[in-house]
Amino acid sequence: MPLIQVDLKKTVFKDKGKDISEAIHNALVTGLGIETTDLFHVFRPHEEDEIIFSPTYADRDRRDLIVIRITMVNMFSLEQKQTMYKEITRNLVSIGLRSDDILVCVAQNQHEDWSLGERI
Repeated sequence: MPLIQVDLKKTVFKDKGKDISEAIHNALVTGLGIETTDLFHVFRPHEEDEIIFSPTYADRDRRDLIVIRITMVNMFSLEQKQTMYKEITRNLVSIGLRSDDILVCVAQNQHEDWSLGERI
């Protein structure tokens, strides 16, 4: 059950929030093989000056950084994660976002670190 948190400008969220969610979800289904019903996204829209970043770090041309944090159980192979990264970028570019503006961070934990209400 990956939990997705997306930090982005309010204007980008208003224009493309639903499309971004679908693009990320489809990438996780394709790359990790998760169930299509495994959908938990939290968007955190920010004002213009609330996301601070280097526009040129790692020889990139960043303009509107979108930070995607994926918290998930440590159970996926390197190949699956690499496929997921490629799919996220491909899907987001297909809806008009720039690949240089995409930053994905995965935080992994164990099954015992999750609870679904009464289901432990």
